[in-house]
Amino acid sequence: MSELTVKPYPIFLGSEIDQPDPEQAFFHVLPVPYEKSVSYGGGTALGPKAILKASWQLEEWDGKSKPCDDGIYTCPTIDCTVDPEQVIENIAAATQQIIEQGGMPVVFGGEHTVTYGVLKGLKAAGIEDFGIVQIDAHADLREAYEGDLLSHASVMKRAIDMGIPLYQLGIRAFCEEEKGYREQFGVHYLDADELVPNNITSIDLPKDFPKKVFFTVDVDGLDPSVFPSTGTPVPGGLGWYQTLSLFESVAKQREIIGFDIMEFAPIKGFHAYDFAAAMLTYKMMGIVQRNR
Repeated sequence: MSELTVKPYPIFLGSEIDQPDPEQAFFHVLPVPYEKSVSYGGGTALGPKAILKASWQLEEWDGKSKPCDDGIYTCPTIDCTVDPEQVIENIAAATQQIIEQGGMPVVFGGEHTVTYGVLKGLKAAGIEDFGIVQIDAHADLREAYEGDLLSHASVMKRAIDMGIPLYQLGIRAFCEEEKGYREQFGVHYLDADELVPNNITSIDLPKDFPKKVFFTVDVDGLDPSVFPSTGTPVPGGLGWYQTLSLFESVAKQREIIGFDIMEFAPIKGFHAYDFAAAMLTYKMMGIVQRNR
């Protein structure tokens, strides 16, 4: 893993806890300020640091438990100044190391391409049979976007190319190419036009869906009333409690092996959204803790 080329970021929940040894922590927060292929608004490279800073305003008690009791270690920030292929390898190496230390990766992007590196790292660590559950406004299933295979708009196509089963939640902006790939590869989905009007708060995963699940959250999957702080906001998204309930319904059925928060682009002066991203992370940690 490359050395830091930026000043160290704050540690997650650093106002309440000290940085533990990595072997003593279950949750390993990995900041990845990578931004190359965003297609509308920018700023996702600033997301990880903003979330970490905002986490200092969290309480240890999340309303039901203290996720920090399981240990939270903040990893060195991934060097994103190198070529995209090397960034992916850096992310994969860091993820593999987290798994080998007995931890769970909790990854902050950056653009959604970051998830591809995490998936490669899970595979490299020997976790072969797992599925992905994705909350997103976009399907991210294009073969390439503007000729780029390593694009935020192609990350889930890279995942299914790796043979990883996929379940999509909250999608409401996708093209015919992506619709075709859904059908070709048997992608499971409940789109926003069904989830939101009907206030669906839980899903039943298919019986043959893998027992281990990596959960990826693009914050634009939530409605812009919750997260306008993203490069590609789309109206009609999931609500706050609906998102957490959907995550918990998956955690009750399967073993969560990691999750990420992607595409958060902080808006200067609007700290509420930074705090919301930090709280979403900590709430998800709590759900994982209580369902382990």
